[in-house]
Amino acid sequence: MKRILQITGSMDRAGAETMVMNLYRELNKEKFQFDFLYFTSKKCDFDDEIVKMGGRIYRIIEKNPFKRMRATKKLLVENPHWQTIHCHTLLSNAFHIYAAYQANVRKRISHSHNTRDASKNYLLKVIYQPISRKIQARFATDFIACGKEAGDYLFPKVKNVQILQNAIDVKTFANIASRNKEYLRNKFNFNKSTIILIQIGRFTKVKNHEFSLKIAEELIQQNIDFHLFFVGQGPLEQQIREKVRINSLEEKISFLGLREDIPRLLGGSDLLLMPSFHEGFPVVLVESQACGTPALISDNIAKEVDLNLGLINFASLSNQPKNWIKKIEKIIQKPIINTENRYDILKGKGFDVKANVSFLEDLYLRKPRD
Repeated sequence: MKRILQITGSMDRAGAETMVMNLYRELNKEKFQFDFLYFTSKKCDFDDEIVKMGGRIYRIIEKNPFKRMRATKKLLVENPHWQTIHCHTLLSNAFHIYAAYQANVRKRISHSHNTRDASKNYLLKVIYQPISRKIQARFATDFIACGKEAGDYLFPKVKNVQILQNAIDVKTFANIASRNKEYLRNKFNFNKSTIILIQIGRFTKVKNHEFSLKIAEELIQQNIDFHLFFVGQGPLEQQIREKVRINSLEEKISFLGLREDIPRLLGGSDLLLMPSFHEGFPVVLVESQACGTPALISDNIAKEVDLNLGLINFASLSNQPKNWIKKIEKIIQKPIINTENRYDILKGKGFDVKANVSFLEDLYLRKPRD
């Protein structure tokens, strides 16, 4: 059995982590096994499932990146059975890739999951980013991105970047969603006229939950019957909850926390909101399109997320919330492509997880370049 070290930092329910788990569940466990390296001491959302599937979790609790790099090298030297590492930490990949190079790990995979870094630090942009890209280009043996724009961001001068779509079990998502069109309406006793909105993602600044609150306030101003669900957790959750309370939005906004019934939630929603400041290729947008749920998203998000199912709609964050509401009202009137056609289209575009697992297994077995 070939053990692969996935360097993720943590394994909570976020986009890249969910993608890794989708692949891990389908992996041929007789031939491959994933282990994980974290840089946090807290228990993560996927820990129990990882251990149940035979994965091992290692932790390095060190904030200084150079000390962390030395600790990573030490761990790799002490575990020579890892001859493949797969890094998912964007610019920080450089530290792990170089540590693996020093530890004589033969296959060193750098994986880009985003189109920009969240930091606004000027020195980070002008010094750290170029250096990180150069280190990865020099010392990684393989380059993967969730989409072309994510690849162009992290590997601008690398020619052999391979695209691995953020795949899901498309048929399962489509079928569950089709059976749960009234899931939220029935559960919360909404009227047929109530517009059910949902935003799925961690409570972090980049997800821009505050813009969704402004949309909610404008919907109330226009006397439009709606309910907005926030799904997820994160460092800004209490701040957003407090703003909901201060602005008397409790009756119109619900917090659902972390959920495992995402296909049912998407199936029961009229529209997915994603006013993010930036994204790579969010897994949730693949999930929403598989479910047939239209989405209104920021035009800062990569255009390649639109898989030509007529479900993705873009709007500018510079527009007023009332302009977003006009789009919402138009979008929810559009007809939706049926389940089988959605499945065929998404599978044909490479978003079915089973095909992607085969690609990844082949990559892990392939001889690394020198």
